[in-house]
Formats: sequence, C-alpha cells, structure tokens
Amino acid sequence: MIHLETMIVFIGVAIALAAVPGTDNIFVLTQSAVHGRITGLIVTLGIALGLFVHTTAVALGVAVIFQTSQYAFSALKYAGAAYLLYLAWQAFTASKGKFEGDKSKSETAPKQFLRGFTLCIANPKLTIFFLAFLPQFVVPENGPIIAQFYQLGALMICVTLVVFGAVAIAAGSLGAWIKGTPKTQIWLNRISGIVFVSLAVKLATAEK
Repeated sequence: MIHLETMIVFIGVAIALAAVPGTDNIFVLTQSAVHGRITGLIVTLGIALGLFVHTTAVALGVAVIFQTSQYAFSALKYAGAAYLLYLAWQAFTASKGKFEGDKSKSETAPKQFLRGFTLCIANPKLTIFFLAFLPQFVVPENGPIIAQFYQLGALMICVTLVVFGAVAIAAGSLGAWIKGTPKTQIWLNRISGIVFVSLAVKLATAEK
C-alpha cells in the first residue's frame, strides 16, 4: 500500500502535469467547444480508460518494448497521427448542422468515447512517460509492485477526470453561443481541424 505522504506528492505532480497543454487536454477542449460539455466529458472518460491501458502496459513491462524498439514506437505514433488527420478531415468537411444538436450516428456517445480512448492509447510517449514517472513513487517495501502501479494509475486517472472535466465544462460553455451563430460554427470547425493537424504533426515528429 502506498503511503499517504507519497500519494499527496504524486497527486500534486499529477495535477500540474494534467494542466500542461498537451494532445489529450487540447483535444478535450476542442471537442467540448464544438460539441458541448457533455461530449467533452465523454471524451475525458475515454482518455481515462486509455490511461488505464498505459498503466497496465507499465505494470506488465510492455512499455519497455516501446522504449527499446524504434519500430514499435514509430508504428504507434504514426497510427496516432493518422487518426488525428482523419479527425481533421472530418472537421474540415463537416456541415454546420453537426453543431446544431444533430443526433446522427456520427455524434453518438460511444463514438466520442472511442475517440478519446483511441487518441490516448495511440500516443506511445504516454506509455514511456508512465514508465519513467510511475516507478519513482513505487517502493518495494510497501507491497506488491504491480498493485502499487495500479494504485498510482488510479490516482492519475482520477486527477485527469477532474482536470480534464473542468476543461470540458469551461469550454462547453461556448456551446449556446456557437449554436446561435452559424458562421462561428463553421469557423470553429475549421479551427478544430487545424488543431488536429498540428497535433498530428507534433505526434508524428515526436522522439522517444
């Protein structure tokens, strides 16, 4: 069991890291601004599940593969970049109707959840980050190592839900204004596409 003092320090660092602009929280911000706070919160839940996958990868040693194999690292990061480009294409080609309460299949909660999950697990830098970050708070004397990894992962997920949830709610406040201004809807859609392209380039050019 991880000591309380260690948990407090870990939570403080995790909050600071979650607040730093990155691929995931920027994605939550854009999705919330375009589709509303509910969508942003659903995307956040998807990202949280993705963090559980990264935690499992570290706990079971899979992260070492991405750290030592350039091929595995490159394959995953390019897959993530391709997915972001796909989202950018959807944003550039979307009609304004998609911002006016459209309940079509493309905007269902499961699909938004999957977007957040896919984006998170397709980022190999997160796995390597977890591999470098989590072990600093693991002490063999405190019990089973794998259990400690999952405890830390759970704390990281909780922090992410709170911080990203706050981002989603704040950005989602733009929803009512966007629905009332069709031209703004279109421009925000284009801006969202540009953000996705930028994130794709950033991910594709990332180094271990």
